[in-house]
Amino acid sequence: MELIVFDLDGTLLNRQSTISKYTSETLQLLSKREIAYTVATGRTLHGARAILEGHHFPLPQAYKNGVMIWHPEQQRYSSSMTLTAAELDNVVQSCIRHGVTPFVFTLDADDNNTVYHPVLQSDADLELVRVLGLDGHVRMHALNELPANATVTHVNSIGAPDAVQAVVHGVEDEAHLVAYSGLAREGAAWHWLDIHHSDASKGGAIKTLKELLGLERIICFGDSDNDLSMFEAADEAYAPANANDAIKSAATAVIGHHDEEGIAHFLRERFALEES
Repeated sequence: MELIVFDLDGTLLNRQSTISKYTSETLQLLSKREIAYTVATGRTLHGARAILEGHHFPLPQAYKNGVMIWHPEQQRYSSSMTLTAAELDNVVQSCIRHGVTPFVFTLDADDNNTVYHPVLQSDADLELVRVLGLDGHVRMHALNELPANATVTHVNSIGAPDAVQAVVHGVEDEAHLVAYSGLAREGAAWHWLDIHHSDASKGGAIKTLKELLGLERIICFGDSDNDLSMFEAADEAYAPANANDAIKSAATAVIGHHDEEGIAHFLRERFALEES
């Protein structure tokens, strides 16, 4: 039995960051054939919930590049990859120094997220609030209210490319941290930033999902550097035509563009899916 794992942005989602009607119908065909599928994304659960709703994703899902696994049936997270107070301080100070607003994500004993941040500084900050699904779905507090013993899962931000890269370089010396960045939107002047524990990865997460579900093989789809560990762990790995060169080089094959429903077309051919 196989497990299909989708990255979201730039992969399963189209340019409007939605699941198209054709792709949704393809997922339904997979479900009817009892072919298992899930997601491994850099997004938070709250940033993906509205997108996935109504498209039948009942299996455990990996969020924040494997930092957390969400179990829909139990409505709970599992996570052990957290940041120390010293690591967090380095990240926050680097962000502030370069004019990038850090959004610090925490997890409480009831598996609820609370996000702490300084005063929002720009339109980019407001865009991140919208994209991550924070507006109205997650408790948000001032950064100076962050408890000393908080369980910090990751830090997100968005900003000018040079500023984001400066933050990435600023945390390179932290042995247990990893930082990813990339275009916030196709053609946008902003880059996103994601910093979390170095032991967390999509590759590690999909191995965990494979064991949890008792499946034998993994077929995955992704387009960015944070998908490389997933490609290494999978039996088959496919990159859409819009993927970066590193991902294309690591892929089993390059398939159609994400904005042309390349993944859905590939799946229909790969599994001989037909609508009844």
